[in-house]
Amino acid sequence: MAIYIILSQLSEEAFRDSEQFKRLARKVSSKIKQECPGVIWKQSFATLGRYDVVDIIESDDLSQIEKAAMIIRAYGHARTETMQATPWDEFLNLL
Repeated sequence: MAIYIILSQLSEEAFRDSEQFKRLARKVSSKIKQECPGVIWKQSFATLGRYDVVDIIESDDLSQIEKAAMIIRAYGHARTETMQATPWDEFLNLL
């Protein structure tokens, strides 16, 4: 399975109320599980920097990755950047 990283910048609108934000996060997660069955969520991290959230996911279907990113954008009030990732050891073996 291919590994992808979704980097998200959340809008100020998403942070108006902490309880509302928690509900929003659950809604986005539920919607992705429902509409993107080919996506396996591996890990999510909150970060202090240019991006607010880093998600590590796997899928063999690029369209499922694209749909998950669009759900984050539409429902999560965020901008996203998605990239494919290769585990370091696998990358070194390619050289």
